[in-house]
Amino acid sequence: MIKLNDGGPAFPVGSGDMRDPVGMTLRDYFAAKAMQGLMASPADPESMEVAAKWSYNLADAMLKAREVTS
Repeated sequence: MIKLNDGGPAFPVGSGDMRDPVGMTLRDYFAAKAMQGLMASPADPESMEVAAKWSYNLADAMLKAREVTS
């Protein structure tokens, strides 16, 4: 099974024990920000499903870019 890089928790809370993070992942946070930008543009997305997939593809690319620069 391939483990998807989700970037870990976006806003970790609690004791800092990363074995049981609480909250949204960094991948979800990046995707939400990408979706926000997409919905703010004057272009109308083909469908909600296309917009959601585009947002997660961008989030995955952002996580990959972080690996290269870290």
